[in-house]
Amino acid sequence: QVQLVESGGGLVQAGGSLRLSCAASGSIFSWKSMGWYRQAPGKERELVARIIDGGATNYADSVKGRFSISRDNAKNTVSLQMNSLRPEETAVYYCYMIIMGYEYWGQGTQVTVSS
Repeated sequence: QVQLVESGGGLVQAGGSLRLSCAASGSIFSWKSMGWYRQAPGKERELVARIIDGGATNYADSVKGRFSISRDNAKNTVSLQMNSLRPEETAVYYCYMIIMGYEYWGQGTQVTVSS
């Protein structure tokens, strides 16, 4: 079993920064991809950023240059540094991990960006 626990969400003013963290535990060997999605009210869940096994990273076009994803192998955590946040980025942010073809999700953390 794999467990993902997010932290770091909250309320921030437009232009501010937040850092999200996701701690993974359990059978997390042979992971293929891990990262962050977000879902705003009334919208579909969308990929924000991910790290692929081997170290490559992908970002949504809208966050390139402002967000940065990183992984701490020793602590089994993945973090998302979010800078220059915009009100339209208010959403629930979910950590995910793909292991052996299975998807695992955290419970989500709310990020609210006020204008």
